[in-house]
Amino acid sequence: MSQGGDMIFQIVPVFIGIIFVIVISFILFSVIKGVGEWSKNNQSPTLIVRAKVLAKRTAVRGGGETRAYSQYFVTFEVESGDRMELKVKDNEFGMLVEGDQGELTFQDSRYLGFVRHFQEIHM
Repeated sequence: MSQGGDMIFQIVPVFIGIIFVIVISFILFSVIKGVGEWSKNNQSPTLIVRAKVLAKRTAVRGGGETRAYSQYFVTFEVESGDRMELKVKDNEFGMLVEGDQGELTFQDSRYLGFVRHFQEIHM
């Protein structure tokens, strides 16, 4: 028997082990990051500020062989001139229009709501 065949049986389990450790590390990192953001949001005060809707965008994840789903983001500009992009639910995304002005309620990076202020139209 040649030594080449034995070498493969030694390398393949090590390679599979390395891939397994990388995948588990990625999953743990994602979970820890998500819990950290959730905790930070919960510890932050809820703020209500005057804001304007500047832009809207979607991000599609998956597709092909897997289920595709969309994430919705809205960029707001507050009175101080600062801009923030917050993830919103699909039904909220559809109700917001670029240029809308009103009161934005948020908790750090968590979108809680937007109440539009209607301007009177004089004819």
